[in-house]
Amino acid sequence: LKQAQQEPLEDPDGKRLLELTQRDFEQNARISPELAGKMASLKAEAYGKWVEARTKDDYELFAPTLKKCFETAKQVALAKSDGQRSVYSQMLDDFETGMSSKRINELFDEIQEALVSLIVRVLKSDYQPSKAPLDGTFDINAQKKVGDEIVNKIGFNSNLGRVDVSVHPFTMSFSPSDVRITSRFKETEWYQGLAALIHESGHAIYEQNLKSSALSIDSALSMGTHESQSLFWERHVGLSKSFWKFATPLLQQEFENFHYTPQEIYEAVNAVTPSLIRVEADELTYPLHVILRFRIESKVIEGDLDVNDIPQVWNKEMKSLLNVEVPSDAKGCLQDVHWSAFAFGYFPTYLIGAATAAQLEYYCRKEFPDFDKRIEKGEFQYIKEWLTDKIHRHGKRYPSLDAMLEDQLGESLNPTLNPKYFIDYLTEKYTDLYKLK
Repeated sequence: LKQAQQEPLEDPDGKRLLELTQRDFEQNARISPELAGKMASLKAEAYGKWVEARTKDDYELFAPTLKKCFETAKQVALAKSDGQRSVYSQMLDDFETGMSSKRINELFDEIQEALVSLIVRVLKSDYQPSKAPLDGTFDINAQKKVGDEIVNKIGFNSNLGRVDVSVHPFTMSFSPSDVRITSRFKETEWYQGLAALIHESGHAIYEQNLKSSALSIDSALSMGTHESQSLFWERHVGLSKSFWKFATPLLQQEFENFHYTPQEIYEAVNAVTPSLIRVEADELTYPLHVILRFRIESKVIEGDLDVNDIPQVWNKEMKSLLNVEVPSDAKGCLQDVHWSAFAFGYFPTYLIGAATAAQLEYYCRKEFPDFDKRIEKGEFQYIKEWLTDKIHRHGKRYPSLDAMLEDQLGESLNPTLNPKYFIDYLTEKYTDLYKLK
C-alpha cells in the first residue's frame, strides 16, 4: 500500500480502490486480536441471551450482556477511529460512509417534526380507508405466482438468481450473476408476502447491476443507498395508484372471488395504523420507529442513557411519538436482533434509504413525466435503467451518498440528501388519501 501511494495513479478507479483498501486495512489493523476475539465471543453470547430474554419477555436477562456489547462496540470504534469524529459517527461510518451523527440528528429532527403532526391529523380524519381487500383466504401457490410475475416484470433477472421461501425475507448476493431473494406467505393475508418480494427485489436489482469485478469498488456504496433501492420499488412504485391499476388484474386472475378495484386496493395497502412492531409498521409511521432506535442507541453510546433504563425510555417515547402503549419488552425494546449483533449505527440507514428513495422518485419523474402512465402499462424497464445509470453502476466510486446524489442528480439543495422530498411526498400522498383539508 505504501509503495502504491508513492506511485502516481492516473486512473480514478485505481485511486479510489487504493483509498478503500488503505482505509479498511488501517481500521482493521488498529483492532487488536484480543479485542476482535472478545467481540466475536460476545456476539455469540449476546444472540443467545437476546433470544432467551425475548422468549421469556424479560429484559433483565439481556441487559448485562447488552451493556457489554455497547462497551465493547465503543472500544472497537475508538480503536478504528482516526480521532476526527465522534465514537457514534465512527459506528455510523461502518454502514453509512460519510454520514455523521450530527447530520443524522438534524435530518431526523426535521422528519419527526413534520410526521408527528401529520400522523395525528391522519388518525383523526373522518375518512379511514378499509383494509378489507387484504383479508380472506388466499392460496399460497397463487400468491407465489403473482409475486414471481411481478418481480420479474420490474427487473429482477431470474436467470441470474432465484426466489425462495424463508422464515424471514432476505436477499443474498454471491456475485451479480447469483443473487437470491426470499419472502414468506400466509393464507389469511396476501399483501405482506408480495411487499417483501418487491422490497427484496429492489435490493437484488441493485446487486445484479453492480459491475462484476469482485473488487470493493464494485460493491454497494452504503446500507442507506441499498435501502433506497428496495424502498423505491416497494413504496414509490409498489404503493402507488398507478401500480395497482397494473397489478389488480393479476390478483383477480389468481385469487378466488377477488373483486376489489385498484383504488380500493391502493387505499388498503396504504392505510395507517400505529403499531408496536417496526417491521409491521406502515409507510407513514415507520420513520418514527427508526428515529426512536437511533435516539436510544446514540444516547447510550454518548453516555447519556444507562442500558438498564432502555425499556422505560422506549415505552415513554413510543407513547409520545405514536401514542402506542407497550405491553411487554418482547414487543418493545427486545423486538430487534440488531444490538445483539453489534449493528450499532445500522438503524438510521433505514430512514436514510427512505428519504433517498423519495428524492430519487422526484428526479425520475422530472426525466419521465409519464412515470405513472408507464407503470399502469407495466413498463418498468426504463426505471431500472435509470436507477442503474444513477446509482447501481457506480458501486463505491463516490465517497458518500451525498456526493453521488449531487453529481448524478445535479442536486443543488444543501444538504444534498434533503428530507424535503420525503416530507413532501408523504404529506401530499396522505393528505389526498385521508381527504385532509
